[in-house]
Amino acid sequence: MEVIKQILEEVDELIIGIGSSQEGNTLDNPFTAEERVYMIERALEEAAVDRSRVNVVLIPDVHNDKIWASHVVKLSPRFSVVYSGNPWVQRLFMEAGYEVRTPPPFKRKEYQGMEIRDRMLKGEEWEHLVPESVLAVMREIKGVERLKELSKKQ
Repeated sequence: MEVIKQILEEVDELIIGIGSSQEGNTLDNPFTAEERVYMIERALEEAAVDRSRVNVVLIPDVHNDKIWASHVVKLSPRFSVVYSGNPWVQRLFMEAGYEVRTPPPFKRKEYQGMEIRDRMLKGEEWEHLVPESVLAVMREIKGVERLKELSKKQ
């Protein structure tokens, strides 16, 4: 949320892309696109972020580097700057002619989904790493239980 707030100081409108939106109930993507959107919307509301300045779009995978950036562009409202800490995403959008900025650093290793899911699976503390609203959604959808069940299938 801190990164979102900082980016909103630089731009008029922010588009948040939900990648791999066609996936859900897998170990890598344990939550559906709708659940991810719900978590983001609840967190934005909790943080009192002006929702008129934030768009959330679903980005299903196309598994093709040559068309991926244009695929994202087609699914999104018009934009001119891309924020990403992912070198692959940065390269594809630079090649497509977009200005690419690295988001401000904010304890990226600790706050990334993979780390939080790993802590959930190991029974370690993770609740302090998500907003209260997201914690409430996780309890509502039994997210930890789902993740542990999915890990047994791997």
